[in-house]
Amino acid sequence: MTYLHDIDPIALHLGPVQVHWYGVMYMLGFIAAWMLGRRRIRAGRLPGIDEQAFGDLLFYAMLGVVLGGRIGYILFYAFGDFLKNPLMLVRIWEGGMSFHGGLLGVMAGVWFWCRRRRVHFMDAMDFVAPLVPLGLGFGRIGNWIGGELWGKPTGGSWGVIFPRSLPDPYLHMPMQQLRELHAKGALDVFARHPSQLYQAMLEGVVMASVLWWYSSRPRPRYAVGGMFALLYGLFRFLVEFVRMPDEQIGYIAWGWLTEGQLLSVPLIVLGVFWLWLSRRQPTLQPAPQAS
Repeated sequence: MTYLHDIDPIALHLGPVQVHWYGVMYMLGFIAAWMLGRRRIRAGRLPGIDEQAFGDLLFYAMLGVVLGGRIGYILFYAFGDFLKNPLMLVRIWEGGMSFHGGLLGVMAGVWFWCRRRRVHFMDAMDFVAPLVPLGLGFGRIGNWIGGELWGKPTGGSWGVIFPRSLPDPYLHMPMQQLRELHAKGALDVFARHPSQLYQAMLEGVVMASVLWWYSSRPRPRYAVGGMFALLYGLFRFLVEFVRMPDEQIGYIAWGWLTEGQLLSVPLIVLGVFWLWLSRRQPTLQPAPQAS
C-alpha cells in the first residue's frame, strides 16, 4: 500500500513569520542534548565540569552544528548553486544541512571550548557523542516532513509518493488532483523508499540506544567517540543504497557510489582507529556531583 506525502512543512504561522518544522526539529534536538547532557554532568561523566560549563560547551557545539552543517552542505553538495545565489547560505529554514560539515563544526566548537577549559579534547568528544543521535533522528524527521532527500523507487505496491519527486505533468498539479489520482492507484508506480525514516531509526533510535548503553559504564578515552563514528559511517553508507543521490551530483563512481558514501568512509576508518587506539588509553572515572 502506498502513501501520498501530504504534510505542511510550516508548523506555525505567526503573522508574517513562518515557523518551519525543520527548525522545530533542530530545536528538539538541542533540547534533548541539553537534558541528556545535564544528566551525564550530574553523574560525573566529565569530572570538574559543572552545568554552567556544560551550557557553554553545548552553545559552541550548537554553533558548530549550524555553521558547519550549512557551510558543509554548500561545499559538498551545492557549491555551484551558491556561486549563483550566495544568499542561500543563510536560508537554513529551507533545508540543506550536511551532517559531515556539522560534525566538523562540532569538533571545532568542542576544541575551542576544551582550550579554554583545559579539558582533553577526546574526553569532551566522548562525553558529547551520546547526546547527538537523538538530534540526528529529529533532523531526519524534519527531512521527512519537508518531503526532501527521498529514496529510490520501491518497484512494488508499497512506499511513499513524494509530490516533489514526480515527473511532469504530475509535478505541477495541485494537491487535490494528486489525492484523486492516488486514490485511483495512478501514482503507485512513483512510490519510493522513505529513506528519511530509515535514517531517523538507525541514526536516531538505534544509535542513541547503543551509545547510551555503551557509555553507561566507564570506557577508555576514544572508545565512545569511536563507536559513534563507526556506527554513523556504517548506517549512512548502507542507507545510501536506497536513497537517491543528490541531483546536482549523481553517482560518483561504478553507478552506485554517492557523495554521502564517499564522505562516510573516513568516518568508518576513524571509528575503527579510535576504537583500536582506546585499548591503551586511560579510563575517565565518574565523579558524581553532590546533590
